Amino acid sequence: MASHSLIRYDKKRLGNAPGIVGVDEAGRGCFAGPVVAGAVWVQRKFYEVSTPVRRAGFINDSKQLSQETREEVFALIEHWERSGNLIFSAGTASVREIDTLNILGASRLAMQRAVAGVLEKFNAAAPEGTPCPFATAGADDAPLFDKGISFPPMLVDGRPLVPFAWRHEAIVKGDATSLAIALASIVAKVTRDRLMCDFDKEFPQYNFSEHKGYGTPTHIAAIRAHGITPLHRMKFLRNLAANSPQQIAGLEDLFPPESAAPPQSEFSFL
Repeated sequence: MASHSLIRYDKKRLGNAPGIVGVDEAGRGCFAGPVVAGAVWVQRKFYEVSTPVRRAGFINDSKQLSQETREEVFALIEHWERSGNLIFSAGTASVREIDTLNILGASRLAMQRAVAGVLEKFNAAAPEGTPCPFATAGADDAPLFDKGISFPPMLVDGRPLVPFAWRHEAIVKGDATSLAIALASIVAKVTRDRLMCDFDKEFPQYNFSEHKGYGTPTHIAAIRAHGITPLHRMKFLRNLAANSPQQIAGLEDLFPPESAAPPQSEFSFL
């Protein structure tokens, strides 16, 4: 399990701020299903009380945890929200939005919706007229303080989000660096996995509960045998369509012309 290095990193960033906001996504490289983002505002008191910090000592990037452990941590996140130690939310961008905006734009949209969900929960509990706790986007010299109260730093996994509604700092491999981002990655991953398991009931021949929409051999075989569903990302399947020995139902028109932009998928089917 992970050491307490993620917690120590956040504590160094905390300063006088009322906590740290972590943001991450899941499902960016999938053939099917939405992209899902998680946002977690870890309150300052979380880092100052020994019990939650001690229990968080085994938390890591969601990709490094088993499905069972992710579910256990998600239950802890729900418990910590009920006890006032954090606020979390998930946001999604649909397959149609992925095909329209491309995966980068859709991931940014899902992250924006996740952060907005955290803000909505905060506003529901805060006294009327409480100012927004997150620094809004704008010039680099946008204020970091409002009436003497500092905003929580917003840490996002990966590259900077441009444009984005809130000021943030992008951290490459942030889910293995910051506890707040690691928690956000677990919110995103568990939420998306549950969605894909629900889709498995609707399309049982694709085994979505097994591969969660990623381009595994099992998933590729199912696409070739049964065609595509409304859950499949059309632009991600160009390589598969171009290199299949037979036509795939629903992908007949996806052979890209020579002048087309390269496919978004990172996979090759040569």
